[in-house]
Amino acid sequence: MIAALIFGLALLWLEARHRLRPASPLRLSSAGWKVTRQSDHAWLVKGTLTIRNPHGRMEVFVPEIELKPTLLGRGELSGLQIHTELQPQHPDEQARADGYWFAYIVKGHKQTQAQARVRITAPEGTDLKALLDTLWLEILWTNYGPFGRLQQRDGVLIPLRRPAPASPANARWRDGDRCSVLPIRTHLLGTLDDPAEVLRHYAGAVLQPGDVLTIGETPLAVMQGRYNHPANLQPSSLARLLCRVFHPTSSLATACGLQTLIDNVGPARVLCAWLLGTALKLVGSKGWFYRLAGEQARLIDDVTGTTPPYDQTIVLGPADSPAVCRQLAAELGVAVAVVDVNDLGRVKVLASSPGCDEALLMRALRPNPAGNANERTPLVLVRP
Repeated sequence: MIAALIFGLALLWLEARHRLRPASPLRLSSAGWKVTRQSDHAWLVKGTLTIRNPHGRMEVFVPEIELKPTLLGRGELSGLQIHTELQPQHPDEQARADGYWFAYIVKGHKQTQAQARVRITAPEGTDLKALLDTLWLEILWTNYGPFGRLQQRDGVLIPLRRPAPASPANARWRDGDRCSVLPIRTHLLGTLDDPAEVLRHYAGAVLQPGDVLTIGETPLAVMQGRYNHPANLQPSSLARLLCRVFHPTSSLATACGLQTLIDNVGPARVLCAWLLGTALKLVGSKGWFYRLAGEQARLIDDVTGTTPPYDQTIVLGPADSPAVCRQLAAELGVAVAVVDVNDLGRVKVLASSPGCDEALLMRALRPNPAGNANERTPLVLVRP
């Protein structure tokens, strides 16, 4: 009884320490991104950044903010020049004419905005349309307040070109096991994309009654914004110690990877899952840690686990997959499933809409028609 009481108090202490650790309430989002092609060799990308403070009483300073653009393309990009500009649009203070970002206080239940501009130029004769693909824009900003001084790193992906949607004329169907399979190419997806609009735009023209449209779990997760740069994490002692027991190839084998799971489900659940999982493993029953720690324990992708530029981040599994499938199926008129497939023939259906034939998906997706490299075919249409 005494040992159980001590263990229970230790779990309560772990949870309290985790929930009460210093944190900034500020949240950053972006919207309204537009790409203007001023000429073949000069483009302007602009959008609005919004910093919100949902806390009722805490006031938080933003003393520094910086844009770090990275271009992804189809060839050598070293000859391109990138110029960034951030124009404050504070509701109560006027921006400086010289462009200097002065320390600004975001008060409780208030927000501020800034217009971000990225100008891309190339030497005469360069066709940026043929060369560029995506802009990955990182926002490096500082939060300063009662919690101390925290460095934050957020990223937004802005498509600079989009492939043509699938159509009956260009669809390249593959023969499967008593079915036909069509991998569908999209642009690189991100938080600016709406899942329903993506599926409708790229697959809508080829959908027929009885089809099943699948989307990979990682593309759905990044559209939901469920990724985080390791620089934003502060691994606890538990994460640093416990990550050492996982296989080196596991996404939980790093302090930041395991801390992501701890932040999602809590340290007490992770510790108990490991203790019980280890005990059951000793008597020959494996896999219990992942069952007890929750679905995200299996779905987290650590650094290098996803397509660039998300290979620099830690990506969680999608949220509310069953609800997403039901909503998408109702809007598109066909069955929809969220899947996790790899080149080893493993097919996991995370969620599907009512009436979906999951046995059909197992047969169709076992060869992994979407691929695990840089195919950019996160959608796969399966037709019986």
